[in-house]
Amino acid sequence: MLNKKFRVVNRTLGIQPKIGPFSTEQIFPWSCIAMVNIFLFYHLLKIGWLGTGFITFWGWGTWWILSSNKDFFGKFIGTPRISRGYMRFVSLTESPKKDIGDVRKKV
Repeated sequence: MLNKKFRVVNRTLGIQPKIGPFSTEQIFPWSCIAMVNIFLFYHLLKIGWLGTGFITFWGWGTWWILSSNKDFFGKFIGTPRISRGYMRFVSLTESPKKDIGDVRKKV
């Protein structure tokens, strides 16, 4: 009776809304990127739909990578290498303090 497992009722509570793998906060910036690219590359520069599509997808991908808040780049953080050391820890951010522990005089 005491070893009951916690049952998840709604798994989507507390999770950011998504449409497939894409975050919903990307919809407005991607729409702006698409409209600017269509106007600039298709209407003004007459590149064509294929080139405009490639440039638009490139813009979407760049925006997704830059604004993903560690969703994408968090996968590439390496794990720390732990090794046995025989030196006392010295902080790089704080100024070194004199060691008061060993007050024996050297002869």
